[in-house]
Amino acid sequence: MKLNKANLFKAIAIFEGFIVVGLAVSTGILAAKYNATVPANADSNIRIRPYIDKEQTFYQLNGEKILVHNSTMGETFIPVFADVPKSPVEPSEIVKDGSGFVKYVGNDGLESKIGIDISEYQGEVDWEQVKAAGIEFAIIRAGYRTYGGGIITLDNSLITNIDGANAVGIDVGVYFFSQAVTPDEAIEEADAVLNAIAGREITYPVVFDWEIIYDDTARTDKMTVEGLADCCVAFCERVKSAGYTPMIYQNASTSTHKLDLPRIKDYDFWLAEYTDFPTFYYEYDMWQYTSEGKVPGIEGNVDLNICFKDFSTENNS
Repeated sequence: MKLNKANLFKAIAIFEGFIVVGLAVSTGILAAKYNATVPANADSNIRIRPYIDKEQTFYQLNGEKILVHNSTMGETFIPVFADVPKSPVEPSEIVKDGSGFVKYVGNDGLESKIGIDISEYQGEVDWEQVKAAGIEFAIIRAGYRTYGGGIITLDNSLITNIDGANAVGIDVGVYFFSQAVTPDEAIEEADAVLNAIAGREITYPVVFDWEIIYDDTARTDKMTVEGLADCCVAFCERVKSAGYTPMIYQNASTSTHKLDLPRIKDYDFWLAEYTDFPTFYYEYDMWQYTSEGKVPGIEGNVDLNICFKDFSTENNS
């Protein structure tokens, strides 16, 4: 059938009408799904995502970001978690004293304690000299799980170091080097620590130290973000149920890219970052700032730390 011009224009108009109606319906569906409205008080200079699933609302929407450096892209950024506390520590107010230790001279509400962490690798320790040097606390290795076979092994100097530090009035905590891949394994590690320290005076935290093995293959190489968080929670809850203060240890890189911070934010946190000043955005209670410290009474290098709260005032077993 031959179509004249009048009928052609009429057909085009009807077709365009269908398109308009279709777009309107589609837009309505999308608007209902994504709630794509801009708040009346929104800053027009800040571009925000129109919709975020309920379980993801812990991200900041105000444009705040954490800047990190990537070897390929240079400076990059990640969004800030709104419900994970920001560190109250002002890095510029951490200063070195004449002994090479760092102290905090800023916020009056924060403690500043000088400490070390130590294992059998430091050999025999003269704790009297360590105390005289100004060390106030020591986090002593309780043991480790091997990254190949997954065997739990206690530190050979654990009891000697706990008793030696306590004898001179140095507060003591312990840590376990974990290679757990399931919550059950993390609980097994916690139980091994709790059994080992039973009857000893522990006034500082019992620490879950899970680390990535960079220079060899390891049983933890395929650990997921969710799996790591599960292990952190399992270990810490077991420790807490026994009356001790649990703590999580991580370096700045793993904390930023691997650790599910919203899930573990209620536990005390020990940051490892070997820099002149800590750059980690979120709250940390202790900072390990070097592995090459020198302390009288200890041969060779030792890890040095600063703690921003006095755990000895808390109730521990």
